[in-house]
Amino acid sequence: MQSPNFVGPSPTQLTISSETQILPSAALVASDLAAIRRPKALSCLKNALGKARAAAEATGRVSIADDSGIEAAALGGAPGVRSARYAGAQASDEENLAKLLREAPAGSALEYVCALVYVDPRAGVERVFEARCKGRLAAEPRGAGGFGYDPAFLPDDGDDGPPTLTMAELTDAQKDAISHRGRAARALLEWLTAN
Repeated sequence: MQSPNFVGPSPTQLTISSETQILPSAALVASDLAAIRRPKALSCLKNALGKARAAAEATGRVSIADDSGIEAAALGGAPGVRSARYAGAQASDEENLAKLLREAPAGSALEYVCALVYVDPRAGVERVFEARCKGRLAAEPRGAGGFGYDPAFLPDDGDDGPPTLTMAELTDAQKDAISHRGRAARALLEWLTAN
């Protein structure tokens, strides 16, 4: 099988590395598909579908796309699909995180959301894999690992009690075991293996 296109939230090495660590047998490759026009949507699922369909149509190859974000219950689900641009179009991870910490109370519920979409234009197959990781907002950022909102995300999974480590304090293996992307990628891998 020809290596599929992989279209992440942006063509960043972090996203591609995270996915390929979990899906090594899928032979994902980073394609520069920035020139492909795809509609901007109001949900992670619709964004991922748009990216995968656009890449598949443009290349005629199997395409896998993901989109993810963080949803704060105290903010009605924001920033959601705008997670990467929460503090502005050119905002850094630190600026986005600082805005979330200002607007949502410490201890309030958070969810990481991932939509991973597989599109095979030749077979006419589309599959969607959605996953979540529930947690709470830390009072302040901690940890040097991960990226984005990880330093203030206390996952509910992994401990037998209140979460004590942020996603940025977990090892890569611990994070992949409970993360939204890890769960979605494993579901995709299981489906690919069975089909």
